[in-house]
Amino acid sequence: MVLVRTGAEQVTISPLLAGLCDDAALFPPGNAPMDAAVPAHLAHERSDHAALVGPFVFPAPRLGELPAIVAQQDGELELSLTVPAGTDAVPAALEQLRSMDGVKLVAMEIGVPDGQAPDALLTALGEIAAAAPGVEIFVEVPRDDRRPAILAGLVGTPYSAKFRTGGVVATAYPDEAELAAAIHTVATSGVRFKATAGLHHAVRNTDPDTGFEQHGFLNLMLATHRATDGATVEEIAATLADRDGTALAGALAGLSAEAVDALRANFRSFGTCSISDPLTELVGLGLVPRSSTEPSAPTGSVDSTSTEEGPLA
Repeated sequence: MVLVRTGAEQVTISPLLAGLCDDAALFPPGNAPMDAAVPAHLAHERSDHAALVGPFVFPAPRLGELPAIVAQQDGELELSLTVPAGTDAVPAALEQLRSMDGVKLVAMEIGVPDGQAPDALLTALGEIAAAAPGVEIFVEVPRDDRRPAILAGLVGTPYSAKFRTGGVVATAYPDEAELAAAIHTVATSGVRFKATAGLHHAVRNTDPDTGFEQHGFLNLMLATHRATDGATVEEIAATLADRDGTALAGALAGLSAEAVDALRANFRSFGTCSISDPLTELVGLGLVPRSSTEPSAPTGSVDSTSTEEGPLA
């Protein structure tokens, strides 16, 4: 257990949830102003739920705006840098960061542009890893015919996968079968992954405004556990489709310490535009204790969770 103390309060964040929520407040649909998002992130890191919070997700094209904001803050800002333009854009981004005080690069999320072959990608990743030792590297694996070769190429490397699980159009959401196949591949081959976009709630749901079928982040977690435990793609897909939040939360809460370690060794995190929204849902489902500093948990279904989306995320 991770115990976080704020004044007289002490909140337990279990290893199941530690570092689960990467702060993507700058990205659609949240689009928070940078001068509000950065201090808000640092406040989360000082809060009683700090252990739930991962790095601040930041788009490389906006690095020029960051020094002026960071100079006004107390504390170091840990960044997960998204580089949607791909590996060719990484050296310039690293050069900008080297001269920046108050910022620590802990991860990069690198896009794969059209036309980049898997072999060329892996060669470029090796060069990036040498230039940025200790930085976790995620590859946003495209949903095209390069996906199998890229995932196969990541096996046995220190690099991780990033799967896009939604967006602003229905076709941006992989169905259960597609996502289950991806989870099965990485879970059975030891490739770590994170998810981004469309995870607006803890539990599988249908968006009332758009009608989009949206994956739940607890569904992804339990699906990953079941994949590491030998489930078939069809069984993983059924877990992704499950809409029973109480059952999902209960199954995850009942995992052994060894099973939790295996799960989180595969499923690193997901990006969310709001830390407070997934926190509220986790409190409501009994996976995080309620504290006096948290918003009231809903008694029924929860709305308003915004998750990282858009072309830069």
